[in-house]
Amino acid sequence: MGNLAAITRRSFLIGSVAITGGMLIGCQSKGFSLLQRKSKDKTHLTPYIRIDQTGITIITPRADMGQGAYSVQAALVAEELDVELDDDSIQVDHGPPKPEYFNGKVLSELLPFASTDNSKWAVRLRNFTEGFSERIGLFMTGGSSTVADAHYKLRLTGAVARQLLIMAAAERSKVHKNKLKTENGHVLLPDGTKYSYVELAPEAADIKLSEEIKIDDLKLKSNCRVLGKPMQRVDMVDKCTGKQKYGIDINKDGMLYAAVRTNPRLGGKIISYDAKFAESIVGKDKVIPISGGVGVIADNTWQAFELVDSIDIKWEDASYPETSYQMWEEFENSFTPWRKKNRLKNEGNVKTALEQGDVVEANYRVPYLAHAPLEPMNATVLLEDGRLDIWVGTQIPLFVKSVAAKLTGLSEDNIHVYVEVMGGSFGRRLEDDFVCQAIELAKARPGDLIKMTWSREEDMTHDFPRTMQLAKARGVVNNGKVEAMDLKIAALSTTASQFSRTTISLPGLRMPISIPEAIIANALRKDVALVSGAWDQPFSIPNYRVTGYKVPSMVPVSSWRSVGASGNGFFHDCFLDELIHAAGADPLEERIRLCSHSVSSKVLEKVGEMSNWGSALPAGSGRGVAYTLSFGVPVAEVVEVTNTAKGIKIDKAYVVADVGKVLDPVNIENQMMGGVIWGLGHAMNAELTYKDGKAEQTNFHAYECMRMYQTPEIEICALENADEIRGIGEPTVPPAAPALANAIFAATGQRIRELPLNKHIKFI
Repeated sequence: MGNLAAITRRSFLIGSVAITGGMLIGCQSKGFSLLQRKSKDKTHLTPYIRIDQTGITIITPRADMGQGAYSVQAALVAEELDVELDDDSIQVDHGPPKPEYFNGKVLSELLPFASTDNSKWAVRLRNFTEGFSERIGLFMTGGSSTVADAHYKLRLTGAVARQLLIMAAAERSKVHKNKLKTENGHVLLPDGTKYSYVELAPEAADIKLSEEIKIDDLKLKSNCRVLGKPMQRVDMVDKCTGKQKYGIDINKDGMLYAAVRTNPRLGGKIISYDAKFAESIVGKDKVIPISGGVGVIADNTWQAFELVDSIDIKWEDASYPETSYQMWEEFENSFTPWRKKNRLKNEGNVKTALEQGDVVEANYRVPYLAHAPLEPMNATVLLEDGRLDIWVGTQIPLFVKSVAAKLTGLSEDNIHVYVEVMGGSFGRRLEDDFVCQAIELAKARPGDLIKMTWSREEDMTHDFPRTMQLAKARGVVNNGKVEAMDLKIAALSTTASQFSRTTISLPGLRMPISIPEAIIANALRKDVALVSGAWDQPFSIPNYRVTGYKVPSMVPVSSWRSVGASGNGFFHDCFLDELIHAAGADPLEERIRLCSHSVSSKVLEKVGEMSNWGSALPAGSGRGVAYTLSFGVPVAEVVEVTNTAKGIKIDKAYVVADVGKVLDPVNIENQMMGGVIWGLGHAMNAELTYKDGKAEQTNFHAYECMRMYQTPEIEICALENADEIRGIGEPTVPPAAPALANAIFAATGQRIRELPLNKHIKFI
């Protein structure tokens, strides 16, 4: 494992052992089944690059849910390989789900170390998590980890392939490799002769090297053709012209269509059902019992929806409190010593500070939130002759293979998962429940190609939502400064809930695990998500404590865009704002004074500069600032609002983040804006409530986010001061709600401590 860390941080081996072993960072030991270097028609120069007579295919294993993952991964390879992504001979493919495409960064978010902690032990454990992720084959997309995981890995793989092609050209031409250049998919000789990568690939596949290509050998930013420049995403034309195909668009000859209904009380069973009408239309053999419910197979999706809705079903009662009111009571009762899960922040002497000062107190809460992607859950399946094929939009394709093997008894070698482009996810497709239902239907109808689609109502009422969260805060101010802050947070455990439903479980898919891996497994049990976005904020408050309390399981919950930080950022920053106002200090200046992280300080300073903080606003207007560090990315946001006779109007938002390095300024702008709109819209209007054990919001009419006319003008700035490169899909979400709430306070004097805000104030 020590060698793995060294390889990951310093270099990418391209010797013959590394090539036959996979040419993938840290995978030399396990062999790489994907890499058959030459076959009849194809050549694999690395696990991420395949060449055949039609051109070059770049494998981009992190899934695309609209965030541009395929494009950025392809660009990383293309930059070092010297190919143009707009060339018709360059293709992008997600590739097969294999452990060798593990995500080495995603687990680091679960470690009990703040991202600003660069102590020897923190760095060592982060390095070990990469080896642990490899060992368990953690192939997944999430946690804003795509760029962090892929940046050096894919650039190095492109550089390796380029070096192999140059060597092949040198052998063919008898010209020394140092005299050769590459350009747009060709190797150029000094006399102007060009060899295409396609023609050189078979020869390159036979070359055995013993050199290293190091991170220092990669192109400098000033020499990059693609990275750091505005890009056109590889899917842009298809999406703009309606040609892009998603999982829900699959249409194959002979395909049947299915819909399901399962117990809306999550996890509950079905007691009985009467499907006489549906059976009279499609036949008894096409009404199929599944776990917790029933499915209908029909000639089209609309018919399947209608027939499954016609079934009279008696459901089992919920195993959890039936109403949101009862659930909140459980949360209120969870601030007890035996439910304390962690206290990762405990500085100074909070107890004494609270006893000796005038205490400021406040309670906050945020509701369950649905993922509600535009494309509802769906999967297409075919079980035939001992083989299972699954076409599905998923963030966890290897987990899907595992659960499919468990359900069918087939070897994973006979299960083929094709990852489709997704019409949104926001974390929902980190689950495999809907795929399991499709597999159950396939088992009942072997030989039939079946596309199962959830109705919008099924999708909304069977979501694994973002957990409710409740916070109790106390603090002390003195001489115009914040002196003490004590934040207690109660939440359901997202980590425990998700892992309980996961076929590949942590710790340890492959045994035995090493001592470092056991340490990692123990660290994961700290349940950092309970307090993420609160305990790890880089503020030097003299007496500072954050404690997480684990609420007993009830509604099963899942990762939602920015996970625990989505609510904890609201708690932490709004209460900090209250303390600052109680101290009579300036909200931005006091945050900067307290900030102990230079990169974050620059983010706060920049957002103040962009928003002209401190300048006069029209009467009835207010300006609020918020800051949250999440997923290693410091983000500061300023929101300006106007209090009109008809309600609050959001006028403008300013957003600054530091991701270490901007790979595509166009996409990062889109991602940052999208995160702000997502965060503001949910803060304004959205909640998922329960009655009789069932979600009450069944469609978008009852689960409203931000309307286009309500969307403010948004200015963004991405800084590049941080040492490490990070992702931006989630980090701009957490500061949006507190920035809006703080702006409303500035404009109206009303301090709102509960989301959604429209429970207490109207928006126009």
